[in-house]
Amino acid sequence: MRPVSHATSLRRAPVQRRSAERLTRILDACADLLDEVGYDALSTRAVALRADVPIGSVYRFFGNKRQMVDALAQRNLERYAERVTERLTETGDGGWRGALDAVLDEYLAMKRTAPGFSLIDFGNQVPVGGRHAVPNHRVADRLTELLSGYLGRRPDDDLRRVFLVAVETADSLVQLAFRVASDGDEKIIEEARELLRAYLGRVLE
Repeated sequence: MRPVSHATSLRRAPVQRRSAERLTRILDACADLLDEVGYDALSTRAVALRADVPIGSVYRFFGNKRQMVDALAQRNLERYAERVTERLTETGDGGWRGALDAVLDEYLAMKRTAPGFSLIDFGNQVPVGGRHAVPNHRVADRLTELLSGYLGRRPDDDLRRVFLVAVETADSLVQLAFRVASDGDEKIIEEARELLRAYLGRVLE
């Protein structure tokens, strides 16, 4: 069971194991329902029913569905960071090219398979329907933290700026790929990969 990041909209962090398991069930139910009914039709009551918990348990953690979805987005980022870390550990020292493939491939895998991810990803689309930039700063900060040692670079403002540019670029192009094809247009994804390789090669080598 993965913990929810403290940087969430949680009213109260779970302390006991049973409480943590209940929070996990609530977020899992939220993710499933987002895929089934969308954000507008999502309700805290429906989540409670799907998670098989009392409605009071949902309100113990969240004041409304927006806070619940934001917590799900934060959990997505934690799980994404875990997946990237595992991938880099398995592949060994592949330099910045290996890091790029891990970062992009794991994002695409979550986009295609993780419940609710296609609607909210890391929070860029919360509230659903709009897009704002703050989550990409969180992603860039997390990648700086994860990859600086792997790349032998200092986690300074210059590296954060490089990752922020790369994250914003990848985000825009991946969104385009999934607008063109429901599973992501492979040709656009490869164009995105080549563009990122050119940019990162210029600034990281």
